Amino acid sequence: MRNPLTILRQRLADHREVRADGGTATEAGSILDRDSVRSAPFWLPPFLLIGLFIYGAIIWNIVLSLTDFQGLGSPDYSALDFENYVIAFVGGTPSWSELTVSPVWNAAWNTVVLMVSFSVVCLAVGLVMAILVDQEIRFENTFRTIYLLPMSLSFVVTAKFWLYMYNVETGLVNIILGAVGVGPIEIVQNPDLKLAAVAFALIWQFSGYAMIVYLAGLRAIPTSHFEAARVDGASTIRMYWRVIIPQLRTATVSALVVLTVFSLKAFDFLFSMYGGYQPGPSADILATRMVREAYANGNWAYGSAIAVLLFIMALAIVAPYIYTQYQRGEL
Repeated sequence: MRNPLTILRQRLADHREVRADGGTATEAGSILDRDSVRSAPFWLPPFLLIGLFIYGAIIWNIVLSLTDFQGLGSPDYSALDFENYVIAFVGGTPSWSELTVSPVWNAAWNTVVLMVSFSVVCLAVGLVMAILVDQEIRFENTFRTIYLLPMSLSFVVTAKFWLYMYNVETGLVNIILGAVGVGPIEIVQNPDLKLAAVAFALIWQFSGYAMIVYLAGLRAIPTSHFEAARVDGASTIRMYWRVIIPQLRTATVSALVVLTVFSLKAFDFLFSMYGGYQPGPSADILATRMVREAYANGNWAYGSAIAVLLFIMALAIVAPYIYTQYQRGEL
């Protein structure tokens, strides 16, 4: 009679031989059985389309910005250089034009001012509204709907609405200013007030979004934190400032990223409010300068260079947020 230990060893040896002979087939079968491979017909076509029409377009735009293409014929990719970026930063007369082209510093400064003022004020207004709505008031759902409704409007509708509101003779803003002895004031036409008028209208449109984000953050804070602060004798203002608002950091960062990106895309608003590519130097931003150079002036390559700078600004805002979310394991 054979030893049971010997039989077990023989079976293990036979199993190893089978795996050695069929290892390749087994590995290939395991790869084909993976969920990512079996679901490829569903995710691969959208992935290829996004790669072609979004990331492919970004790469093509970057390459186009290195040429002297002016919209006629085909771009010459044989002599790529950074001339358009030099012109964008220092200005001058480029090789592809006989006219002097101004740098983009004024538009870039207006873009930063609009982005910062709009985002900060919008967050502040949204936070205050969220705190007020969070007090379990009556008709809470109605108020939330009213505050969030402006966000459903397009930039074009918002621009036309506030163009009427700012009207010198019939606008509600000037009627109120006239009632207190200040107006009427030419707001849209005044170079000193143009950018502020744009920022105010955008705050009106997107403060409801900030309110919803903050309200979700407030509802996620345990009630015990509020009760503990009250037991310690903290006033309402001190409780929110020292205990509650620090816990809204994630909501603040999330809303800030979305709002800043929206401010970079305010071309539709400015085009609709001022009826063209030229809102004036005091309200000109990178988006309007980019479109004006490409379509009005025919400087397609230079417009592409400005688009790349605008893309870098947006990437500088979004990339740190995505990286932080990835580090926290939330992506």
